[in-house]
Amino acid sequence: MAEVDGIHLCFYFTEKGCECVALPLVAIVGRPNVGKSTLFNKLIGQRLSIVEDTPGVTRDRIYAKCEWLNREFMLVDTGGIDPKTDDVILSQMRRQAQLAVEKADVIIFVTDLKTGVTANDMDVSNMLLKSGKPVVLCVNKCDEVGDVPPEFYEFYNLGLGDPVAVSSVHGHGTGDLLDAVFEHIPESADNEESDAVKVAVIGKPNVGKSSLINKFCNEERLIVSDIAGTTRDATDTEVDTKYGKFVFIDTAGIRRKSKVIESIEKYSVLRSYMAVDRADVAVIVIDALEGFTEQDSKVAGYAHEQGKACVVAVNKWDAVTKDNSTMNEFTKKLKNDFSFMSYVPFVFVSAVTGQRLDKLLEKILYVADQNSMRISTGKLNDILAYATSRVQPPSDKGKRLKIYYMTQASTKPPTFVTFVNRKELFHFSYQRYLENQIRETFGLEGTPVRFIVRERSRDDLK
Repeated sequence: MAEVDGIHLCFYFTEKGCECVALPLVAIVGRPNVGKSTLFNKLIGQRLSIVEDTPGVTRDRIYAKCEWLNREFMLVDTGGIDPKTDDVILSQMRRQAQLAVEKADVIIFVTDLKTGVTANDMDVSNMLLKSGKPVVLCVNKCDEVGDVPPEFYEFYNLGLGDPVAVSSVHGHGTGDLLDAVFEHIPESADNEESDAVKVAVIGKPNVGKSSLINKFCNEERLIVSDIAGTTRDATDTEVDTKYGKFVFIDTAGIRRKSKVIESIEKYSVLRSYMAVDRADVAVIVIDALEGFTEQDSKVAGYAHEQGKACVVAVNKWDAVTKDNSTMNEFTKKLKNDFSFMSYVPFVFVSAVTGQRLDKLLEKILYVADQNSMRISTGKLNDILAYATSRVQPPSDKGKRLKIYYMTQASTKPPTFVTFVNRKELFHFSYQRYLENQIRETFGLEGTPVRFIVRERSRDDLK
């Protein structure tokens, strides 16, 4: 996805070439704790935005594709707008919501039936009227089925036309709400799913994950603050670059369990792991000033366990005092620190200056390709024959390991099935030796490799 004059464009590659389709953007806004995220989750049909009975839970803009009556649009959830706050985080949330309003084609203004029209509602209403954008007024928490209560009519005072009664918890009225939204959206052509590389940007809190993505976007898409834990949601950001299309998933920093106190933050840690699960590549961001920590190994370890292609981005490199040998020394130390995933490449970057961000994009594409590599059975068994002739398989009590055959079962990560006479003889050290031989021949940089051992007699293989 890219933006041209405020229009959100999705590029799709078909047999006819590259097609460009503009997806309408619908923003959900309102003051804190009126049920915006609950409504967002209900409309998209999944729990993407964090929902908690605490004002200010949603901080960044959350984007998701949504469909109604076979028509697609992009739906964006925003943090609550508190027009008069002096709080640093809340004021940045307001700024993010204002950015969403500026770029939206239609705005859903969510209010709360139970609290009625408040002074903040009036302020937000005035802001929306000044924007000149089409606004659909949603009165949330109308949970009773049947006639609307008398207090519902109070919302006409906002001057935004006919309100729509909705229960975001039960889903009542959401169809009427989307019908009202599409009254302001012209018919558009159907499109296909975007073929972009999904990248989870993971790491400890406050290492510069959001700053990195903002630099790729050339805009303040995500809130950046020196306060650790500012990002709580996993936020998808689509970026179209000269290297191709990427979906960057910014995640909350993964902390030690002992430091995860708030229930909101527990959701965020879970969301970070879920982001890794649905990504093609994990970019593990570490702080060059702080260096490698035990928590970095936990973050990287999860990505490794999930079989994801990985790149380590050493951020804040511009702030490091350097000489001719600094990078080499730092790389040697990192190789020792990341010995449990020796395949991972390192890129020294700066989210502030943009240093080596092009190289980072190139490396992301490369490791994604390596993670998807498929090796023919013939070539694998040629390597197997060469490796076993160089170093004999291990033996125990007069019984020697025999490896009859090897084939690749799957990709992402490359997974190899080996058929042997005795599984217990196929020691980890010999598996590592075979893995090194395969990597030496085919590369497989940036991706873990899996082995599945099957015990078969020679007769079973005939």
